[in-house]
Amino acid sequence: MEAGSWAPRRHLCPPGIMLVAFASLLSCLFTSGQAKVYSRCELARVLQDFGLEGYRGYNLADWVCLAYFTSGFNTAAVDHEADGSTNNGIFQINSRKWCKNLNPNVPNWCQMYCSDLLNPNLKDTIICAMKIAQQPQGLSSWEAWRQHCQGKDLRDWVDGCDS
Repeated sequence: MEAGSWAPRRHLCPPGIMLVAFASLLSCLFTSGQAKVYSRCELARVLQDFGLEGYRGYNLADWVCLAYFTSGFNTAAVDHEADGSTNNGIFQINSRKWCKNLNPNVPNWCQMYCSDLLNPNLKDTIICAMKIAQQPQGLSSWEAWRQHCQGKDLRDWVDGCDS
């Protein structure tokens, strides 16, 4: 019998981390099964119902344009960045600051899991997007908005969407 054979096994990853990773994977799988791709006018109505018309000086067209150029109106959109962070949901909200993924050392300013941002019910996503819009840079926080929406005539994004 070797002298070190009685020593406990070393795990490459602590069991608690494996459980968190497994739970996160499951939540993504369940959420993605409920994915929704909104139509332009359907999204405009939902955003209006949640009070985004005029919020922080932005109109519905700004928000609809942002959603189109970030996710194509897809609530389950997830984009993986080179730094390991993810952009999540219809507004592609990043996990570096705004939501909790597997990294426990992020600020999580929206106080929610990133998987919550993939829900077709946009309540959590809109609450988080409103927090981002409250920042000094407003919708300019999103590169997609700066490149495709800022300073442009956006009336077509909500044209014909009156209930």
